[in-house]
Amino acid sequence: MSSIIKIAVDAMGGDNSPKKIIDAIIYHHKFNKNVFYKIFGDQNTIQTLIQNKVNKENFEIINTINKVSSEDSPLGGAKKGKDTSMWLAIESVKEKDCDIVISAGNTGALLVISKLNLKMIENIDKPALSALWPNKKGMSVVLDLGANIECSSKNLFDFSIMGASLYKSLYPTETPKVALLNIGSEELKGNETIKETYKILNNKKTDDYDFLGYIEGNELMNGTVNVIVSDGFTGNIALKTAEGTANFITSELKNALSGNFIGKISSLLNISNLKKFKKRLDPRLYNGAIFIGLDSPVVKSHGGTDYIGFSNSLDVCCRIIKGNLIEKIKKNI
Repeated sequence: MSSIIKIAVDAMGGDNSPKKIIDAIIYHHKFNKNVFYKIFGDQNTIQTLIQNKVNKENFEIINTINKVSSEDSPLGGAKKGKDTSMWLAIESVKEKDCDIVISAGNTGALLVISKLNLKMIENIDKPALSALWPNKKGMSVVLDLGANIECSSKNLFDFSIMGASLYKSLYPTETPKVALLNIGSEELKGNETIKETYKILNNKKTDDYDFLGYIEGNELMNGTVNVIVSDGFTGNIALKTAEGTANFITSELKNALSGNFIGKISSLLNISNLKKFKKRLDPRLYNGAIFIGLDSPVVKSHGGTDYIGFSNSLDVCCRIIKGNLIEKIKKNI
């Protein structure tokens, strides 16, 4: 695709910014010459970091030293004014200057400022926070991960449509397989909202995705389903549990293989397999949550990731725009 993708970048959010953000843009630019980065932040610092490392025609810096900090409450971040790097980046998408916005800053503030600036897609009541998770066969889209604590069956149905559309945008050759996260796989299990959503999805005839019923927490990674739908309360707990488990496994494995002479010998013999395993669980590969339901896509990078992780989020931005996510949701809704 030769047309230019324009990404609005909040350069001041997250740990070690703006250096991390600019390092990520420099790295991403090496492999993506058809991307224009509109960068919002402290011009003097950014100019020094980016100088001669990204083609001049591929970026523009919008100067602002005001920023939303990680300590701000969601509303406090929004009240900091319309000259923060986060607000200006989102506004540039609202004004159609850019195709998509990305920030590693305060998640709550990003959601509030996005909702203040951007309209909802028609017939969708709530935006959802979605992300990519690894499974045995590839990747899954999981939503909602914390934007909405309480959800109606209409909300969960909308999340199913949006999640399937997102999956199709990112993986155009694959069929989205949708399931509802529940406490059992039997039709009678779960609360009334889940059961009602099951009925709606089961009765809807569509070629856009396959509905496979319920999925339990212990089956999230087995790959039979690639779009997992839940309310934000349950989804956030599932996300944090999965992240904690992955960190526990990698650190315990490291300890076991570096603890004694036998461990060190066996780790040398298995070094390539261990590297593959570690790479599979590397959270930087799955960095980039997406607020969907708004009429422009908003991507949230993990605040603590490094420049490789942020660069992967920039990749997600490109794939969302190439895959026409918003048009897909509008058509499917």
